[in-house]
Amino acid sequence: MSEHLADSRYAWTRLAFTLALMTIGSGAMYVVAVVLPSVQAEFGVARADASLPYTLMMVGFGVGGVMMGRLADRFGVMVPVLIGSVGLGAGFVAAGSSGGIGSFALAHGVLLGFLGSSATFGPLVADTSLWFVRRRGIAVAVCASGNYLAGAIWPPIVQHFVGTVGWRQTYIGLGIFCVVTMPLLALMMRARPPAAVAPAAGAAVSTGSDRPFGLSPGHAQALLCVAGVACCVAMAMPQVHIVAYCGDLGYGAARGAQMLSLMLACGVVSRLVSGVICDRIGGLRTLVLGSMLQGLALLLFLPFDGLVSLYVVSALFGLFQGGIVPSYAIIVREHFAPAEAGARVGTVLMCTLFGMALGGWMSGKVFDLTGSYEAAFINGMAWNAVNLTIALFLLRRGRRMVRQVPAVAA
Repeated sequence: MSEHLADSRYAWTRLAFTLALMTIGSGAMYVVAVVLPSVQAEFGVARADASLPYTLMMVGFGVGGVMMGRLADRFGVMVPVLIGSVGLGAGFVAAGSSGGIGSFALAHGVLLGFLGSSATFGPLVADTSLWFVRRRGIAVAVCASGNYLAGAIWPPIVQHFVGTVGWRQTYIGLGIFCVVTMPLLALMMRARPPAAVAPAAGAAVSTGSDRPFGLSPGHAQALLCVAGVACCVAMAMPQVHIVAYCGDLGYGAARGAQMLSLMLACGVVSRLVSGVICDRIGGLRTLVLGSMLQGLALLLFLPFDGLVSLYVVSALFGLFQGGIVPSYAIIVREHFAPAEAGARVGTVLMCTLFGMALGGWMSGKVFDLTGSYEAAFINGMAWNAVNLTIALFLLRRGRRMVRQVPAVAA
């Protein structure tokens, strides 16, 4: 059927439903950041312990994404999304009913992360990449922007209800919302992707390579995984702790929720623009650009802690780093064999989520040890430098391979 071909009208309609699913399914990772001060106060725990639910959720998110990706490969993406709707519904209700930080963290790790949000990230990104050829970069960016659109929409909504009915009732309401809306959207995803997707015209190495970047596939994959962890440890610092940071500065949690929403709204713009850039210059150069700009934004948090300046720097942080994670999916499609793309994309995205998990916990731990977020920002900058170093190393090797082609042909 022509309507089920890549780049068809159906593919773009499907992308709209994908965006809605990711916006709903990714909400949990931002909701927990908003309620972090309330949970810490109610359970009487340290900042690092209060950050543990986020860490466990992101670990579950990453590990579950690999499992959900395999389910999508075998049964289609509708099946994991249906599982995810049940996991999110049960997870929000269980977390809202928890009696301590342990059960609260467990609900986030197992239900909200492993069985819930994991179904609405990696599998949807991989599914989208199979439905597009000519505009793969922008399509993946639109899909991935749902993750940040969730961050723009949910924090102010959740903060409002936390202030009016409490965080527990807010969590239970979110669980009901997920169970009602997500299965309806999942039914629109029944069609399987085209049996074969041709490489994108003009892609740098779209047919893949036995030695990506002149390295063994395992070595190249490992470097991308380390880069994914490093960039997201840095990324997690403002995203997870901006609400608590504003509270410590005396601006209040509501201001922090607004900054988080602004940050992630700008991240949506960044992801869309980066998708266009990615179609023009390739995934690796897009990663280098995003990594450099993210490091600059982290640096700006150190001297500027006034209310207005924090709004500005939060917006810049969102604009600078939004395209980093989607670029990994494009890098894999450009430099690895197409038959391996699904598994490799899932693995790299899992590592980015591990980085978010580690960064959320680590920033809280650094705060507990130093009593300030200044050292946490510096720690994030160090991890970002690791990411940039790897990206530049791979870019240099890729250029060297291109220069060697004429010599070999001669």
